[in-house]
Amino acid sequence: MSIINTDSAEHYKWGNNSDGWHLLKTNSLSVIQERVPPGESEYRHYHNESQQFFHVLSGTASIDISGVVHEVQAGSGIHIAPKDPHQLSNQANMDLLFLVISEPMSHGDRVNA
Repeated sequence: MSIINTDSAEHYKWGNNSDGWHLLKTNSLSVIQERVPPGESEYRHYHNESQQFFHVLSGTASIDISGVVHEVQAGSGIHIAPKDPHQLSNQANMDLLFLVISEPMSHGDRVNA
């Protein structure tokens, strides 16, 4: 067991210029820190098995869940159940930094909606 942060975690890029860091990556649980620059968004999708919790560290996340847009501020979070179509975007003028916790891990369980 060791302490992990974005300097030591497995890193990946997604979208045009967004970043993700695997802080914990097991088949049953995933914790990822992500950075999304202003104007960026992910594709609308859902997960057949994975439930997720998005916790905003800084900035504001706009998360459309089943057609309802939620503005999630720093220090707050939102749960997304399996099979709920969702899309995260950063409509603010500063970077969005958040944690996404998935149970079980969501990689490989993503279906475009």
